[in-house]
Amino acid sequence: MEIRQLNSMDAGQYQNLRLEALQKDPEAFASSYEEEKEYSLETYADRLKSENVFTYGAFDNDKLCGVVTLVRETKRKTRHKATIFAMYVSPKIRKMGVGKRLMKAAIEKAKQMGGVEQITLTVVSTNESAKKLYHLYGFETFGLEKRSEKIDQTYYDEEYMVLFL
Repeated sequence: MEIRQLNSMDAGQYQNLRLEALQKDPEAFASSYEEEKEYSLETYADRLKSENVFTYGAFDNDKLCGVVTLVRETKRKTRHKATIFAMYVSPKIRKMGVGKRLMKAAIEKAKQMGGVEQITLTVVSTNESAKKLYHLYGFETFGLEKRSEKIDQTYYDEEYMVLFL
């Protein structure tokens, strides 16, 4: 399993995995499959070229099977913060340590940037496996947003978590 930062050449695989994630775990993401299936390949390539956005991928025999994105804040007053978004590991390789390796890569990147003092993320409150992973790395819950997302007639709460570096 290779973990590395994605680049625009990975856009096709990234798009396919992102759409898989939105279909298989729709409650885990603010975006929806219906919205993102309309995005062009260039949209995904542009995401991977952004200056303060770092997406790491897990590759199994050159096939992308997991991702996590770290975004550094750019404003003067918030540059000490980064946020983790879009964590996803394909179901067929879950429980193999891929999520741990992706989180480690994102956290290490935040530490290397200089000046980043904390990382935040949100997680659906019922996603116990993700919360367990985040707690393993020292993330702590600091808030709960009730009814954060609504899919059809079902509401999902989100926990806000932080890791102080």
